[in-house]
Amino acid sequence: MIERYLHQMTDANSIEDAWDIHTKQMAGYGFDRLLYAYTRYGTGTSLGDLQDALILTNHDPAYVDVFIGEGMYSKGPMVAWATANTGACSWNMIHKQIATGNVTPEMMEAMALNQRLDVVAGYTISFHEVSLRAKGAIGLTAKRGMTQDDVDQLWAESGSDIELANKILHLKVVQLPHTTGQRRKLTARQREVLEWVADGKTIQDTATIMGLNPATIEKHLRLARESLDVDTTAQAILKASSQNQFFLIER
Repeated sequence: MIERYLHQMTDANSIEDAWDIHTKQMAGYGFDRLLYAYTRYGTGTSLGDLQDALILTNHDPAYVDVFIGEGMYSKGPMVAWATANTGACSWNMIHKQIATGNVTPEMMEAMALNQRLDVVAGYTISFHEVSLRAKGAIGLTAKRGMTQDDVDQLWAESGSDIELANKILHLKVVQLPHTTGQRRKLTARQREVLEWVADGKTIQDTATIMGLNPATIEKHLRLARESLDVDTTAQAILKASSQNQFFLIER
């Protein structure tokens, strides 16, 4: 089961394909609702602008609208755990916190939302990162009717394979192109101009290489900055690079 998944995942050419493969694999284990998030722009006190985070989920829109859209995630105990830790954690931790009274009113608010929308049993995996500003994690919600005891038993039997599959998803997703936080997709011309400038070419160099005039190059750079929602060309290069949008093979 896991070997077939690994072959499929390593061959995936888009985030959409990788996510489809992964959600089917996790559903086979009993986790039918997933929430994956990754940012390269975290700080010591914040996960950064949510617009710049890559978020993948198959949760019901009613849940996503509140948990993500209204910022309820910032009050969630498992999000707090994932921000400060690496590895896998049973949601049984929440029950232990409640039993010891180690919860804040904000946490109780997030837990009430989860209870109301039947997000009550599962596991959270927080991934190891090499950058202080990067953080990736995924919440695995068990299908309705499963208890946390059921999930913990499942994890005792298959947790190693489940954790491995999610690590592979994370490693795959962070190297695939995406357009998080963009107003619109870069055109091929805009991307090519950014690639030459990123390689250290001047406006005049780029114009000569591409057979265009400098004013046209400037226009493409301006439109690229607008598409990426940044103020400077240096920021545009950084953002396009972090989203793996350079030197793509056109399909």
